[in-house]
Amino acid sequence: MQNLPFEFSHGGYIKEQTGQQRTALRALTTETIDVETDFDYLFPDSARDPNSLLPADNNQDIIDKLKKLGEAIIDREGPEPDDANSIIPPVYTYWGQFIDHDITANTDRAVTDLQTDITKDDFTPLSPDFVIDKLKNLRRPIFDLDSVYGDGPTLDPEKPTQAKDFYQENDPVKLKVGVNAKEDASGRPIPGAKIPPEEDLSRDLPRNNRIAAIADSRNDENLIVAQFHTAFLRFHNAVVDWVRKNEPKNAQDNKKLFVRAQTLVRWHYQWLVVNDFLKTVTASKTVDSILCDGLKFYHPRNGNLFMPLEFSVAAYRFGHSMVRAAYDYNRNFTNKPGALTDATFNLLFAFTGKRDIGGPPGPGPSNTLPFNWIIEWDRFVDKESAAKRQRNSARKIDTHLAFPLSKLINEGNKDPQDPDPIQQLLKHLAKRNLLRGYFLSIPTGQSLADKLGITKLTVEELKQGNSPELNQALEPFLEKTPAWYYVLKESEVRAKGDSLGEVGSRIVAETIIGLIKNDQSSYLNECQHEHGHKHDHERDFARKHNRVWNPSKGVKLPNGGEIRTISDFLEFAGVLPASSC
Repeated sequence: MQNLPFEFSHGGYIKEQTGQQRTALRALTTETIDVETDFDYLFPDSARDPNSLLPADNNQDIIDKLKKLGEAIIDREGPEPDDANSIIPPVYTYWGQFIDHDITANTDRAVTDLQTDITKDDFTPLSPDFVIDKLKNLRRPIFDLDSVYGDGPTLDPEKPTQAKDFYQENDPVKLKVGVNAKEDASGRPIPGAKIPPEEDLSRDLPRNNRIAAIADSRNDENLIVAQFHTAFLRFHNAVVDWVRKNEPKNAQDNKKLFVRAQTLVRWHYQWLVVNDFLKTVTASKTVDSILCDGLKFYHPRNGNLFMPLEFSVAAYRFGHSMVRAAYDYNRNFTNKPGALTDATFNLLFAFTGKRDIGGPPGPGPSNTLPFNWIIEWDRFVDKESAAKRQRNSARKIDTHLAFPLSKLINEGNKDPQDPDPIQQLLKHLAKRNLLRGYFLSIPTGQSLADKLGITKLTVEELKQGNSPELNQALEPFLEKTPAWYYVLKESEVRAKGDSLGEVGSRIVAETIIGLIKNDQSSYLNECQHEHGHKHDHERDFARKHNRVWNPSKGVKLPNGGEIRTISDFLEFAGVLPASSC
């Protein structure tokens, strides 16, 4: 069984060892996690049908045209247009990224076994059978937060875990949290206002030589997702304290305490993913329909969970279009009067361990995150503010991506003096997404709509609102549209960019709920844990009648409130003051 690797890269190859077993549907433990699991197609017959795919016989021409389409959907450099804003708060962009890192790794470029990748100008799309056999997910496709916990704490000194350094020495059931810097690495005072609560400077990832000591290094690739991961570290520790105070019988020894706290954290997380995240980003009633009427498309294969490629390579990439070029980050970094400077996309990627906490390649000004860069979450979570369609909203889910996504500063940095075509491709997110879908034989958007029984976008809808340049680049794909682009356009023309459209909503919600429902340790199967084995029809009855676990059975805020929104979660973690939202 392969142990959990902690170093991942979006742009580079991920070297893997051959795993001996696939993930089974088993209860979670604190034992080492088997992290080589299967990718597969949600609709394998479509992936094998040439009529459902982009042409493979003139591959060099298709590759060239996909690159032109990727170039055409990136905004021009300059201020973001006023009509680019959605009604979704910005936290959902980075919550979505955190979810992705928790359940998938290894689709951005091929593993060495595939022998080719999207950086070649003449790659040939891979056959679905080859993809399924060779491409493996380096995450368990369940919402178990292995990106936070790794393989658990070392509770027996004779059996140290790989993640032992992520946990506190004096209280090994708690996770380490980093301390923010008051001075830079040279001892000079850091400018700017303190972020409430002002005396709380435990709001960074734990670091060793500036590099984040966390179970998934990708969660330090930009500052917002890093601060979101920090909130999970804090939430877990707060849950440990809550269990000690409110459930002393579950705190009699460290193993029992950790398992109880970890279970509560996971169930709160899973419940919020379904009832807050999904209900915010998918079309109205999609989630309730799946919870009440059951899954129609996602079912385990050969008794094993798998990660659908249509989800991970196409539909779930919708979050890339929600990324802003700059944010109302905190009182120091915003476009408002009195700020130090604006919180640009590049700065948010600079103040991470991958960029040496603020510097260009080479030593940055700080060893840990400066106190002036602590996030003010109230600016990211408020739906009333987002509804005003200003800076406190994510960008619309549409076919217009922020300019900085064409120049990712933490990707393709082999040699800044030699910017070869491969390195430039890795920096251009839209081109990478389109080429990846072609490379891995993802069915077209029209094919997915047919499989889901949803009315396909018309040619007029595909061209609606586009610039002449975009329509020219799109012309070769009007009958067979790359799935990722199709999902974005469907949202744009049928949901005004304020949620996914029907195709995107169904694939995203069906996959996430399918993974949670088929994980026997999830909150949707809590009745099984308390009352022994239950048959599928009994669990479905319990779900329909709201008898499964819900936040009323979990931890409570100091005022007795339940954790029912991401704001509640951040408040319980102590990173969002109670009066903020």
